[in-house]
Amino acid sequence: MNQFPVWSIVGLVFGTILGIVGAFGGLNAFLIVLVLGVVGFFVGLALEGGIQVPKLRARRQ
Repeated sequence: MNQFPVWSIVGLVFGTILGIVGAFGGLNAFLIVLVLGVVGFFVGLALEGGIQVPKLRARRQ
């Protein structure tokens, strides 16, 4: 428990943003923010090394 819970805070902020967009922007804006958030999450994982892109390509071939 020496580490600050970064992912909990990120999840809280993302959920709050989705709630605000859903309340004021409607369903279309909610879905756009949700999809872009998921894409950004996977890009961040790839940049941190959590996902090895060459291994994913090798499985398909």
